[in-house]
Amino acid sequence: MSNQPPNEARVIPLRPPAAPSQQGQTKEPLWRDLVGDVLRRERLTQERTLKDVADAARISMPYLSEVERGRKEASSEVLAAAAHALGLSLGDLLLRAQGELVRITSRRVPGAGRSRAASPYDGMCLAA
Repeated sequence: MSNQPPNEARVIPLRPPAAPSQQGQTKEPLWRDLVGDVLRRERLTQERTLKDVADAARISMPYLSEVERGRKEASSEVLAAAAHALGLSLGDLLLRAQGELVRITSRRVPGAGRSRAASPYDGMCLAA
């Protein structure tokens, strides 16, 4: 039998709590949050509605909203459809999200301000 009082929801966090040594440090961003931010920013820059982009991409408006808010991990097909509806290729979308990741994480990594020539491994690699 459960020790939980009746009428109280049991909440299971999606991310584990930060370890005591990490308290004060920023969490690593999730890819779905970065991609969603890029989609939303591009849609708003174009002054388009969720409905307009969702219709053009042939995906539901609530689902596109969830993707933009980082609540859903969209498939590559959905991301490509949303990107194309915004006039982007899937590569453009992923490149912009990768740029956001670098920008966000470089602010808190020691030595991240070094020149691009310092590391031969800058960039993104996707493998199938």
